Amino acid sequence: MLRAFRDAFRIPDLQRKIVFTLLLLAVYRLGSAIPTPGVNTAALSNATSGGLFGLISMISGGNLSQFSIFALGVLPYITASIVIQLMTTTIPALEKLSKEGEEGRKKINQFTRYSAVGLGAVQALFFSLFVTSNPAYVAVGWTPGLFTVLVMVLTQVAGIAFTMWIGERITEVGVGNGISLIITAGIIAAYPREIAATAQLFRTDQVQLLSLLAFIAIILVTIAGIVYVYQGERRVPVTYARARGGAPAAAAGSASTGRGAGQATWLPIKVNQAGVIPVIFASAMLIIPNLIASATATRAPGVNAWISSNLVFGQPLYILLEAALIFGFTYLYNSVQFDPKRIAEQLREAGGFIPGVRPGTPTSEYLGSISSRLSLWGAIFLVVLTIIPQIVQRVTGITTFQFSGTGLLIIVGVALETLKQLEAQLTVRRYDGFISKGRIRGRLNN
Repeated sequence: MLRAFRDAFRIPDLQRKIVFTLLLLAVYRLGSAIPTPGVNTAALSNATSGGLFGLISMISGGNLSQFSIFALGVLPYITASIVIQLMTTTIPALEKLSKEGEEGRKKINQFTRYSAVGLGAVQALFFSLFVTSNPAYVAVGWTPGLFTVLVMVLTQVAGIAFTMWIGERITEVGVGNGISLIITAGIIAAYPREIAATAQLFRTDQVQLLSLLAFIAIILVTIAGIVYVYQGERRVPVTYARARGGAPAAAAGSASTGRGAGQATWLPIKVNQAGVIPVIFASAMLIIPNLIASATATRAPGVNAWISSNLVFGQPLYILLEAALIFGFTYLYNSVQFDPKRIAEQLREAGGFIPGVRPGTPTSEYLGSISSRLSLWGAIFLVVLTIIPQIVQRVTGITTFQFSGTGLLIIVGVALETLKQLEAQLTVRRYDGFISKGRIRGRLNN
């Protein structure tokens, strides 16, 4: 797969796409270094370097800890996308739009953008109240009042809109999914600083060699496990009694082993169908109580004390709630993305059937049972990824490196998907070149 990235630089068109993508990512990282007006970034960074804020900051590329102009990054867009996808299956009007092709997709994307801006404004308000609740977080020359909160909220809303524009331009003109690449670039950008801090701990004998080697080994094993599970899938055999006029199972990623009547294909169902979305969504939900408690610390000290003691990163209640939310969001998201009834209906209309299973309702129940079992293992996998880093950091004592299974899952998943897209584009260009050469040879022979 790495050869695809090397070959892409030999094709001028793909080379321009890659350079365009890298330039936009550089613009985003440049904006990440610009602080929001009125914020004391040094004090805020020390207060939010670990725990739940550290996890959310890691997903946002370190912007949250510094409260830069891109502090919220693409988190509101991701949350809005999940909500719109869930609403598409429950609201008839949105479901109708989703079936109207390109025009319907554009309207849904527009709804998603508006929802992301609205949700981002609410999140920015809570973060701004959190910042202004402590005078130490407010920059010199600014007062923690209404004007400061308004400036912070407007800055964050503008940053959210600009970040969405960058992500969409990368998706349309560049290579890969723009939103995913923005998150990945932010996570990777923090690694050199964290590696240097970890090396400093080792040089000052604050971390033993055995602990450091064990820490590195666990990271490598985690990456290998992520690759294995990410590419793991259950292939359901499908046979078509007649030649296919279309690709009804394309939504589930069908693949074929033959052509014409009676062809044998399979329907691949991934073990981790939801990816990292349940973890991000669960983290976004769990940060809301902490923001409310921080913003109302003086008005409700009892509530603030209870939340600060129980609903913080690493506490048993927090871990249990996070695991429950991940399980719930995994099943909910998979039920939206993979609809057994719709797949069974499409197979029947195309003349396809699963050997040994009757078409219609039995096929739907069979696919549903497979999807449910895979969702269970996918949810367990995501929960383990969120718990292991907390245990490893406590045992080894290495807290300078933000070891997060979520971050590694994002990096590995985005890297694999981007390489697959490059391979697909290389294949298309080689095929087009082969056809063009064939036509030229045919004309010369004639």
